[in-house]
Amino acid sequence: MRTLVNAVVNLTVHGIGPAVRPLDPGEDTTWVSVEQFEQVLDATVGRQDVRITFDDGNASDVEIALPRLLERGLTAEFFVLAGLLGEPGRLDADGVRELVAAGMRIGSHGWAHRDWRRLDAEQANQEITDANRLLSELSGQPVSRVAVPFGSYDRHVLGRLRQAKMTRVYTSDGGPARPGSWLQPRNSLRHDIDATWAPRVMDGTPSLPLRLRRAAARAFKRARG
Repeated sequence: MRTLVNAVVNLTVHGIGPAVRPLDPGEDTTWVSVEQFEQVLDATVGRQDVRITFDDGNASDVEIALPRLLERGLTAEFFVLAGLLGEPGRLDADGVRELVAAGMRIGSHGWAHRDWRRLDAEQANQEITDANRLLSELSGQPVSRVAVPFGSYDRHVLGRLRQAKMTRVYTSDGGPARPGSWLQPRNSLRHDIDATWAPRVMDGTPSLPLRLRRAAARAFKRARG
């Protein structure tokens, strides 16, 4: 019998291992070692209430993450920057196809890692429509899920995503999520996590003040213009 899950924890991985490209300011804080990554994966084995996602389309998605996911019988969703495919240190088209062939899912992280709250109409079309179209063509499957760059969104961004018929939107708000919700908060791996981080995030109950702060922050983002 399939177990019903009332809440899920979404994890976000960015880069793994030694960085092989120049990192943007602050990007190093979300880059983890292979050991840290493996500790998190080991903690997720057998957990139906945990989803693993990847942002940015780094080369480490295929070179480091994929074989370790397969060794543990895990699947994940990879949110790729369509406009940066093939750049040094990034996934290329063959890498996207390799992920799909291995049973992974492809989603969009946009085109060029821009803040979606700062886009004009032409840029928004490229970030949402063009990126999804390209990734759908490469993967051979419909791409209808997105991860918002920098976790930066407001009611205008959400309106564009609904208009584009996105079926799921991942953010960086933190905390657990309802499994079927359109807007999904995620918890990012960071450079300073230790072996206790994943169990605490997966099994710990956030304090009431923290839950209230997160709920207030999400409500503010959804309403702001």
